[in-house]
Amino acid sequence: RVDPAFLDIRDRVGTRGFERGLLGLAFHPDYVRNGFLYVNYTDQRGRTVVERYTVSATDPNRADPNTAKLIMQIDQPFANHNGGMIAFGPDGYLYSGMGDGGGAGDPIRAGQDLNTLLGKIVRIDVNNGNPYAIPAGNPFANGGGLPEIWSYGWRNPWRFSFDRATGDFYAGDVGQNAWEEISYEKAGSPGGLNYGCWPSG
Repeated sequence: RVDPAFLDIRDRVGTRGFERGLLGLAFHPDYVRNGFLYVNYTDQRGRTVVERYTVSATDPNRADPNTAKLIMQIDQPFANHNGGMIAFGPDGYLYSGMGDGGGAGDPIRAGQDLNTLLGKIVRIDVNNGNPYAIPAGNPFANGGGLPEIWSYGWRNPWRFSFDRATGDFYAGDVGQNAWEEISYEKAGSPGGLNYGCWPSG
């Protein structure tokens, strides 16, 4: 016997092309009490979608697909570099890795553009606001760039994690042709860091 999936949203997820599909999953730090979980996926139209779901009211081993709440939706110009990692940091905020939108050499110059969420690590407060609030400590909360941005200059930060002992942040960023990158950010950073000269040229 094969048990049903914990959460079945195959009707929403688009997998055409490459680097697409269901790309990230994060359980709320207070999941035991509120039953919230968050997913990052590419939808049927090729957009990045972050949604919240709630565990079933009748089965603790299933999430209810009818409880979807849209948190964020971002257009993707190409079929690659869709990022997809989401995780709660030690500060309780939800972090999302957003690729530069794809195409070789960042053709839309998203990595250094503070007016797009592409090519960024995004930090939002899903415990307040509707669908979220901007943490007061975000580096562009008061202007100079989109308030959701935590850091920029990324190509495709598709996986990252927080050290459980120290809270330090580590991210794997996909390189182009020659180099891959592992980036480090010390716990307590004020954010706003530019992770390199991407795009080059």
